[in-house]
Amino acid sequence: MNNEQPETRGHSLPRRRLFQGAVGGATVGALAVGASWGMDASRSHPADAADKDAIDLTTQYPFYDQAEPAGIRTPPQRYSIFMTFDLVDGSLRTDLQSLLARWTAASAQLMRAEPIGQVQPSSDAGVGQDTGEALGLDAASLTVTIGLGPSIFDDRFGLADKRPALLRRLPKLPSDNLTPETSDGDLSVQVCADDPQVCYHAIRNLARMARDTVQTRWTVMGFGRASAGKGQQTPRNLFGFKDGTRNISTGADFDKYVWLKDADWMTGGTYQVVRKIEMNIETWDADRVSDQEHIFGRGKTHGEPLSGSVEHDTPRFAAKGKDGEAIIAPTSHIALAAHENNGGIKILRRGYNYTDGINEFGQLDAGLLFVCYQNDPAHFVQLQRKLGAADLLNEYVKHVGSGLFAIPPSPKTGHYIGEQLFT
Repeated sequence: MNNEQPETRGHSLPRRRLFQGAVGGATVGALAVGASWGMDASRSHPADAADKDAIDLTTQYPFYDQAEPAGIRTPPQRYSIFMTFDLVDGSLRTDLQSLLARWTAASAQLMRAEPIGQVQPSSDAGVGQDTGEALGLDAASLTVTIGLGPSIFDDRFGLADKRPALLRRLPKLPSDNLTPETSDGDLSVQVCADDPQVCYHAIRNLARMARDTVQTRWTVMGFGRASAGKGQQTPRNLFGFKDGTRNISTGADFDKYVWLKDADWMTGGTYQVVRKIEMNIETWDADRVSDQEHIFGRGKTHGEPLSGSVEHDTPRFAAKGKDGEAIIAPTSHIALAAHENNGGIKILRRGYNYTDGINEFGQLDAGLLFVCYQNDPAHFVQLQRKLGAADLLNEYVKHVGSGLFAIPPSPKTGHYIGEQLFT
């Protein structure tokens, strides 16, 4: 949980064969248990209409010919599914090439609210190419973001000389409690949309069309976006605090911290870090709110830094109270993550809350699907080493999943994602 830097005082799955339960089984179970997927949280707490994000389900985003990949600068949608895949044993270079080409074409169609093939076969013996559950639904701001893991560039496909310069497995971090079943992967796909059925349809069909080439590795279904885009109100994480108040929002910061420049075939792309962070929600809920605010360094209701008055006040980390102690604890979440305290480093947060229902102890199995983008993964590593070693929040969270992926630039019409790898 990084780069969530507030501002004023005021009050998985085991690996399994594709779709033999990955999206269709255990994940759907999480969908049923996670009732939040079917709710608009804003309806639960009345607020002024002017304070709510406007949702237009007819909104479409283009996939081809863009200055940057889809689903990154795009204002965060309400729902997300993140899934990783491994190429099956014996896959050839041409299999990977064909998969990326097919995913590219299908992603463009899905983002236009078009089926990826016939739903109703002409023959009674035919199988539909598109599963059909999104027929009649609008695009709902759907985006598809496809990533390449470090393992793609091992000795299987002869791509070692095309490995992006900074693409390596993340190093061991102080906060790690990772399992292989919820980490890494050859490929990542994140779909986001303002309609959960549109979102589900997209990941289901992208995975289904690749069943002979890949197997699913791990997946997380997200809801209630956990960071804001430009013009959006700041959402809340499952601890009840506003999340992402100081997120990257300006074009200058995107250019400086997110997009790759002079990076050969990756120019215009970026790096995606994904962390599955479990929250100890029952223990957190039993803590007094004043202690929760001390841990975050922000007021719970309004999101103001403890040294300020309103949410977007700049935190004053040197400010002291009457007792001579820092008003914002140096080991609070916002103090450790603040760019002022990290040599100016910023990363783009684009995460989601998630729930997997109830764990083996009968407690809520939920947390944060933390997703961030940066032009140098070392920026995330630097922040997380600091947070993982000293953050007061560590008592209540556990990092159980992790991955680093290269996000190629947007393809031109008639071309496909990662095409430069094969030339």
